[in-house]
Amino acid sequence: MAKLALNKSSLARESAQLAEYKRFLPSLELKRLQIMAERAKARETAVQLEKAYQARFSDLARSLPMLANKHVPLEGLVALKGVAKGEQNLSGTKLPILEDVDVETRPYSLLARPHWVDPYVTGMQELLRLNMERAVANERIKRLVEAEAVISRRVNLFEKVLIPQAERNIKKIRTALADAERDAVVRAKISKRKTAARGAEKRMAEL
Repeated sequence: MAKLALNKSSLARESAQLAEYKRFLPSLELKRLQIMAERAKARETAVQLEKAYQARFSDLARSLPMLANKHVPLEGLVALKGVAKGEQNLSGTKLPILEDVDVETRPYSLLARPHWVDPYVTGMQELLRLNMERAVANERIKRLVEAEAVISRRVNLFEKVLIPQAERNIKKIRTALADAERDAVVRAKISKRKTAARGAEKRMAEL
């Protein structure tokens, strides 16, 4: 670390840095508040989606006990074909957005399958969509938590390190400059007295 120069140019530089830190800190705080608010919202969304998923799953299992019948082939009847995701930029943090879920249903004969296959297909389509919504909601939470941690470290750096250090440096430089100014005044007075004394001695010698 470079030694602090105790002069006016160093004082100007430290003062400018301090002003920059204090100007930048509020924007960081605002960013952190935005991230925290979005994180709380994302967690609430995740909770609601989890409840919806579990409720739909329970409803499907309760209304279709015949799913236990292994003689009716259901495997591969409903499958996730594709997922389209977008991206939201929140204060520099990129968050995933679920834009579309493509669920594929394999064609089946209405006559060759029991009547309860239709509600099963509908239920599975809903569960697949809800499951993807849950995954995206949890990914949003993860990224928001990471972003908040990064911003909090930056805020702490400004609040607890950079700003206090700049303030200490400014105080140290001002103290040193004030001491130097007092020393200069004292030296000037001493020099003036010595000059006056020599002048007096010279006048005395001329008498």
